[in-house]
Amino acid sequence: MTEVNVVVNVPTGQDGQDEQGGQDGEARAAGRHRARSPIISPGVQPALLTMALAGVFAATAPLDRWALLPALVVLQAVTAAGWFRLNGMWPARQGIALAFAGGLAADAALLLVVDEGQEPEALLAVLGVWFLLVLVLQLRHHGSADERLDSLTATAAATLLTGVATGYLAATAISGDAVAVTMCGVAAATWFAALRLPFVWPVLALGAAAGAGAIAEPLTDLGTDAMAFAAAGGVSALIGLRVASYDFPSRFVHFTAGVALPLTMAAPAAYLLGLALL
Repeated sequence: MTEVNVVVNVPTGQDGQDEQGGQDGEARAAGRHRARSPIISPGVQPALLTMALAGVFAATAPLDRWALLPALVVLQAVTAAGWFRLNGMWPARQGIALAFAGGLAADAALLLVVDEGQEPEALLAVLGVWFLLVLVLQLRHHGSADERLDSLTATAAATLLTGVATGYLAATAISGDAVAVTMCGVAAATWFAALRLPFVWPVLALGAAAGAGAIAEPLTDLGTDAMAFAAAGGVSALIGLRVASYDFPSRFVHFTAGVALPLTMAAPAAYLLGLALL
């Protein structure tokens, strides 16, 4: 009879402890990752892109609305894509295209307005029609009720944001210089927010925005109102950055929503301040 020897490797006490320790270490690392704050700032590179796009707005706004339009279209496209990705919906080509098309329709409506002061009515009319279109298209969605609700809210919100960005056309009709100074405030606040200096960075960001307005004051006809426009741009930029930083955002979110939302949020501020001060 042939004797068969079976050798079974049993971990020694030290080996078992090492293996268990490795598993515990991985578990602790995962726990630390989820326990940390879900707010992650976009950082320096997206801030540079925001500043570059703000520079294009500032350079073209004093010319006329048509000169501003190409930069606005880029902003609306990035806003639509970034909002869907921020909400965890990707790919979402139909929703992004629908929201972007809503922004383009709003642009066309404001450019075709003949009577000054009718821009809000034109924008609301376009958004009303577009929300109805979004609702009708969601009725064809074959997903669950939760999926339909998520898709509806994301598409409606993205459409609203692209429409909000259209406010730059209305603000430019009031004062191109005001839009340019607002962009200076957005750029300054975005840069100091990206540096994330301990404790005082929000104060420094807003101070830098107001300082940008003070520097731009002699270059425009706005007078002391320039600081108000720049400060409003700074506040709007910080709000947009906060939204784009939420819930462990990916790098794609940072380079879309993190770039666009600081600028998009400043559009109503530029328009409303223009109505109030100019």
